[in-house]
Parts: sequence; C-alpha cells; structure tokens
Amino acid sequence: MLSKTQSKYIRSLALQKFREEKQSYLAEGEKIVAEWLQSDEKIEYIVGLEDWITLQAPLIRKHPEALLIKVTEDELKQISTLQQPNKALLVVKRQPQKPLIHINDWCLALDGIRDPGNMGTILRIADWFGISYVFCSPDCVDALSPKVVQAAMGAHLRVTVYETDLPALIKSSSLPAYAAVLGGDNVYQLNAPEKGIIIIGNEAKGISKEIIDLAKYNITIPRLGGAESLNAGVSAGILCALLLGK
Repeated sequence: MLSKTQSKYIRSLALQKFREEKQSYLAEGEKIVAEWLQSDEKIEYIVGLEDWITLQAPLIRKHPEALLIKVTEDELKQISTLQQPNKALLVVKRQPQKPLIHINDWCLALDGIRDPGNMGTILRIADWFGISYVFCSPDCVDALSPKVVQAAMGAHLRVTVYETDLPALIKSSSLPAYAAVLGGDNVYQLNAPEKGIIIIGNEAKGISKEIIDLAKYNITIPRLGGAESLNAGVSAGILCALLLGK
C-alpha cells in the first residue's frame, strides 16, 4: 500500500531541487526497471503492480535494501512522470560522484544541452560506443531528470556523467578537443584521429566561443541537402561513428 507520504516523496523527485536534496531519482518502465534490478545500484523503493511483482520476484530479491510497494494502476498513474505509466517504478539512490581520474580515451563534453531527449539520446550513444565519461557544463539539463533517464535507456548504469567547467577541463586535459561547429573542417577528411574530447553544443546557440577557441579541431559534418542543421543527438551519433570507427 502506498502511503500519502510516500506518494508525495516520489512525486517530488520530478523536480531537480528535490532530487538534489534527497539524493534520489526515478527510473520508470519495465525495461529500464529490469536493467536497474539486475545491477548493483542501491534502490530505495521498488513500486509495481501485483502481476509485475510476482513475475519479477527473483530480480526483486536481489535488492533486500529496497522497500517493496504494491500499487494499483491508479496509484501508479498518480506518481508516474510518464503519460502512459508502465507497470513499475524505482526510486534509486544517487551514488556519490567518484573522483575524476586521468582520462585517456574518447569522451563527450556537452555545452549547454537543454533538451532532455537530446541528453538521454547522447548518453545512450555514449553507452553504445563504449564511451565511459560524459562531461556536462553547469547549464545543461539535469542528467537524472525522469525524461533523461527514460531516453537514456539504462545508459546511466554504464556511463559516468560529470558536471564540470568545460574550458578548465579542456585546458587541463592532454586529450585534443573536437568541437562540432558549422563551417569547420570536414570530419570525413580526418585521418586516424587521436582519441579525444568530442564537444556537442547547445541546440540553438552551438558551442561557446571560448570552448571553440580552446579546441584543437573544429569539425563539421558536411551538408549535402537543404536542412539548416542537425539535432544535437544526431550529430553526436554521427561523429562518434566517424571518429571512433576509424
């Protein structure tokens, strides 16, 4: 049975200030919930419909630290951030951010990415290409917002996200930075690119001039058609395929 206090607490996690205050976030939907249950992440609440709980009992038993709450469809709708709630929802404890170690492999840096769908897609792309670290400027959308977690489809379990000062990161890193800009060098013509930091900019403004000036390479995906620009998530996917695949 879901109490009023529990319902209020879960619903509050839709807002960033409460996620930061409680150091918890939401993971929703059968597929996403199943990934978290198979992981070693610390889970605070496991909330689900009765038939789902019965079916997932073996995975649920892997998390004795979690409070299991059986709910009705109406109760799940009241606490879910989804328009069409699925059968389960988790409240996951945010893990302390690990100290940043020396990075010597490909990573992504996001400058002012505001759209949750783009952020989640980029994290999913990083996961696909085996990129372990994604760095976000402070004005990026919260990587633990429900919409980002939903779009990332479990990438949070394998990709570490750091909020950091991107210019300072680029200056201190031995890795070259690749800034994705309009009018840059043709990315197809880069021969055997060095491992480095791929920078994706804000959906409307692009990458800040300060960061562009710090980048070793300003690169672009050549336009063959009439589209004005590419979605940030699409750009990240193409660049990862081209740079990491060489």
